[in-house]
Amino acid sequence: MVEVIPNLKDHSIIVQVRNLNFFYGPVQALFDISMDIPVRQVTALIGPSGCGKSTFLRTLNRLNDIIDNTRIQGKVIVDNEDIYGNTTDVVALRKKIGMVFQKSNPFPKSIFDNVAYGPRIHGTKGRNELAAIVENSLKRAAIWDEVKDRLETSALELSGGQQQRLCIARALAVDPEILLLDEPASALDPKSTTHIEELILELKRDFSIIIVTHNMQQAGRISDFTGFFYEGRLIEFGATKKIFTNPDIKQTEDYITGRFG
Repeated sequence: MVEVIPNLKDHSIIVQVRNLNFFYGPVQALFDISMDIPVRQVTALIGPSGCGKSTFLRTLNRLNDIIDNTRIQGKVIVDNEDIYGNTTDVVALRKKIGMVFQKSNPFPKSIFDNVAYGPRIHGTKGRNELAAIVENSLKRAAIWDEVKDRLETSALELSGGQQQRLCIARALAVDPEILLLDEPASALDPKSTTHIEELILELKRDFSIIIVTHNMQQAGRISDFTGFFYEGRLIEFGATKKIFTNPDIKQTEDYITGRFG
């Protein structure tokens, strides 16, 4: 088991993962993972394809629950609550922990209705209140100035980079504490990727962000902490600067330097 990193003593912790194992049917995908995730920092998860990064990310808001024949062991504690406990309200959990996927997935609705969707589901009905939430969320996602004059047009008319920022705005609209980002820029051009990276650095002032990325340069640019996964195991986890310049484990160094992966 990888030890929880000691240099988090100077940070408040928002997520504690302890001895986490995850199974797709008889196949084990995650092995005995323990880590602490700090408040209002960017934590990057790196590793080769199929190593368990995205599976792990989805354990943090129980999105794997929707997949048949899956099983989990261990604990995931968010704000001092074991989210796999019998009393957990999964709808409330997913409000607290928003997620943005690799492929932008705006609803076939207007830009306004995309962002207003979550607040409406959670009981906000007044048009003025919704309008304020939509505007604030689009501003926080750095897309308001590009769309403020066409809020009633289809979100599907936006460019790929704009759609991804819209999806971030949609996640922000329900006022989460944590944002999970699964390869949010992998399908975007370099300019749009820069927009997303700048946005992540801005959002970490208010949110705890966990990002899966194949792009190690991106992890180095935007993250404070990095976890290296390999074959379902957390090999090493620490401050990004240390992971990238002086890792404790040779396997981490080999991956970072491109010797495999």
